[in-house]
Amino acid sequence: MMDGQVNGIRHPWPEPPGEGEATEVAEGVLWLRLPLPMKLDHVNVFALDDGADGWTIVDTGLASRRGRAIWQALMDGPLAGKPVSRVVVTHHHPDHVGLAGWFMERGARLWMPRTALLMARMLTLDVQETWPEETLAFYRGAGMREDIYEARKADRPFNFADTVHPIPLGYRRITQGEVVRMGGRDWTVRMGGGHAPEHATFWSADCNLVLGGDQLLPSISPNIGVYPTEPEADPLSDWLAACDRLVSHAREDHLVLPGHKLPFTGLPLRLRQLADNHHGALARLEAHLSAPRTAAECFMPIFKREVGDGEYGLALVEALAHCLHLWHAGRVRRGRSGDAWTWQTIRSGSGG
Repeated sequence: MMDGQVNGIRHPWPEPPGEGEATEVAEGVLWLRLPLPMKLDHVNVFALDDGADGWTIVDTGLASRRGRAIWQALMDGPLAGKPVSRVVVTHHHPDHVGLAGWFMERGARLWMPRTALLMARMLTLDVQETWPEETLAFYRGAGMREDIYEARKADRPFNFADTVHPIPLGYRRITQGEVVRMGGRDWTVRMGGGHAPEHATFWSADCNLVLGGDQLLPSISPNIGVYPTEPEADPLSDWLAACDRLVSHAREDHLVLPGHKLPFTGLPLRLRQLADNHHGALARLEAHLSAPRTAAECFMPIFKREVGDGEYGLALVEALAHCLHLWHAGRVRRGRSGDAWTWQTIRSGSGG
């Protein structure tokens, strides 16, 4: 649907703030942006003015020398020298929690969902210098392309602690349905899921603002992946259930402040799109699995395009999530081809 149409997706600000700059999206609410060293090259963070108490920031960016320098420039400039007194983290991924501990060491309180906090602390403390056999078996089981597997095996594993500052003990738990006061407004917490467990979104009771994190994105869909920590998970069911829950609260005039890309209106349509995107992919995948295939052989029906090497890892865990969703639903059977799992559609009358 084109911008400007009734019930369409609209972007009130066509350009993001520059590095070290801020855009005021509502009274006392600043939109800031930090760089990421990947294809998705940025993360949005938001600063909410709590008056004499300082600032609440929502999400933090990665822990890096550059990230800390940008934050210092922001605090000296747009944040007018007032302290960051509270860090609210929507979910546990490194680009959102990366500098939470750094701010805590400077006096900020940390607020986040319990599952997100436990995931972040667990992964930060789990430093691996060589690949665990469970992880390598997981990649083989997904059918990872041989050259990518061998290159990955030869490299040091990525560790959460590479881009997440140590998180000190002590936080304030955010719970479903509670009301949080930030930036002179009351915000109702509504939990999402699928992209990350217990992903917090915040819906203002005083105006049309929604802080969406990665649960509510305007022009891309967040990665829905399965990982070695829970190799038979069904995050796609969590994602679809969250879309169904949240759409009942969505209004056309809601201004969504997302974790990536541009703020937008048209949330009811966008939530339907985010669910329909996966329903369509599942239908195409089910047809594709008329013969046994590994998750790595399912990129085209799911993504409708070729996947480059730089996106391969995220595509693989998302393809596996789609295969597992069909398996949990009893729509495909699972078999083996060497080390790899294969998936095949169960035809009516053919048994399990």
